[in-house]
Amino acid sequence: MKNIVFTFSLLSVLALSIFTKAAFAGSHDHGNEGEPQEEVEKGPNNGRMLVDGSFALELQLFENGLPPEFRIFATNKGQPVAADKVDVSMQLVRLGNKIDSIAFAPNGEYLRGDKVVYEPHSFVVKLEATYQGKTYQWHYDNFEGRTHITDGMAAEMAIETEVVSEKAMQITTSVFGQLVLPEAATSHVYARYPGKVTQLNVKRGQRVEKGQTLMQIQSNDSLQTYTLFSPISGVVAEQNVSLGEQTQGNRLLTIVNTKELHAELKVFPKNQSAIKVGAKVSLSIAGAEQVVTGNIFDRLVYADAQQAMTYRVKIDNANMQYLPGQFVQAEVVTREFTAPMAVKTSGLQAFRDFTVVFAKIGEDYEVRMLELGRRSGEWVEVLSGIEAGTEYVSNNSYIIKADIEKSGASHDH
Repeated sequence: MKNIVFTFSLLSVLALSIFTKAAFAGSHDHGNEGEPQEEVEKGPNNGRMLVDGSFALELQLFENGLPPEFRIFATNKGQPVAADKVDVSMQLVRLGNKIDSIAFAPNGEYLRGDKVVYEPHSFVVKLEATYQGKTYQWHYDNFEGRTHITDGMAAEMAIETEVVSEKAMQITTSVFGQLVLPEAATSHVYARYPGKVTQLNVKRGQRVEKGQTLMQIQSNDSLQTYTLFSPISGVVAEQNVSLGEQTQGNRLLTIVNTKELHAELKVFPKNQSAIKVGAKVSLSIAGAEQVVTGNIFDRLVYADAQQAMTYRVKIDNANMQYLPGQFVQAEVVTREFTAPMAVKTSGLQAFRDFTVVFAKIGEDYEVRMLELGRRSGEWVEVLSGIEAGTEYVSNNSYIIKADIEKSGASHDH
């Protein structure tokens, strides 16, 4: 069954790629892989040539060691035109109809845009120039990292989204240890006076309650019979006497209460300054699926032979699901903070030299290049690159990436 589902998924991705290619054919500035590409005329500065009759502009997206900016070189009849003789204005219409307006001013032999062209360089370019009293206009699509998927298709492909928002986050340190019995969890039962066991009411492995009758003993000296009662509730872990035997000063029974255990965590010197009594802890116990949460309640006063300090966490074991001796891995919270923006790590993908998520606007998806901060579990802090409140793909984002890569989307540099 898994093979059938996997095959269906692959076929769906291929079908999706074909669909989105067809939807954008002829509108991309880059063309599609395996199809005839639109030839973009380049100028001497490797910029895109915009030509109207004898007048032409070379539009260069310059980003060599500087934040990306547009530069324009004007010519008329093949001859350079002084930058102060041309007036140029530009609009970049981004996904969601967000408009970046750019004004240009002379800067030596070219006109320089007054705004940084932030990533992604994906927009409809609308440019207007005035030269010698005549107005020229151009407009073209320059799409990058963008694709179109209907909501119905996205649902079939199990593409899930979240909204960029603030998130309470934690910085944790991993440590290891094991479960042990608390000091007061074990009680050894001895006879008050040497004698013969005349009645034995319990056996090894039996659960007893505090105050329950354990046995009766006839004193060797007085020949009087007295009763031993259980000092704690727990399980009879050891039985060292049988009915009719002499007590002879031996330990008769050992009773262990396992309703509470301690996780003893070993913390080595490099982490000791960060971990404090009271810190929150998430414990993964060997052989158990459920993660247990608690707090460090104390620290032992001595270090072991490896210079590790022992920190302890109480574990509720009322259901008897855990056993002394089981190993544990613990994530100890060393810092808590609220990130103004965070995204799920499951939505992250690599795109060019960036780590990105794919923003969803209507039925269009487009890359957002992120600057990331601290990580906490399945979340990562976002420092820049996307706006709070943006819907983004949080699961199966690889499908979006695969479709964009098949379309060959790249920006016009």
